[in-house]
Amino acid sequence: MLTDLPNVLTLSRIAAIPVLVALVAVHDPRTDFLACLLFALAGLTDYLDGHLARTRRQMSDFGRMLDPIADKLLVGATLMMLVGEQRLSRWGLYPAIVIMLREILVSGLREYLAGVRQAGLPVTRLSKWKTGVQMGALGLLLAGDDVAWLLHISFLPIGAMGEGMLWIAALLTLVTGWDYLTIGVRHASAPLPKPLPASGPARREGGAEA
Repeated sequence: MLTDLPNVLTLSRIAAIPVLVALVAVHDPRTDFLACLLFALAGLTDYLDGHLARTRRQMSDFGRMLDPIADKLLVGATLMMLVGEQRLSRWGLYPAIVIMLREILVSGLREYLAGVRQAGLPVTRLSKWKTGVQMGALGLLLAGDDVAWLLHISFLPIGAMGEGMLWIAALLTLVTGWDYLTIGVRHASAPLPKPLPASGPARREGGAEA
């Protein structure tokens, strides 16, 4: 299971996090550029692991569990590094807070529904757009204006573009977070299915059959 290519790609996103953190901590335009490239590759694996799992028929409960965890770890670590290294302006902090709160909300809803009702939250098309904009914003913020100077494209306000996209991602986050919350509340307020009556032998043994 762990050696399936989709799961290997998912695990690679988690493995990329300490490398990404180390590159940003160096405070050099060249390592910032490498951090941007690494983040872009990690984002690409988010698409590839799901695509390969479907085409190769290697979908598993382990992969379904690990994929959103890897995404949230990568996004959360990147946002914290950007804030901690003061790569975000004061106004850029607010969309970062919104994104982090939404990730916690969705994680809590998924955990509750999986444990109580064996139900999941469907991934909407708008949520996929949110993820794309968010990953693009974080990639630009990791690069920053210093990388623009390094690549001789200083006429592009990379940092401002990244923060602008982060605000768009935060707005999409609010919409998709509300959608997921209403779906979760609807599932939670629905009556639980009645358990099937136990068979005769199961009653004698003191429990229902598995």
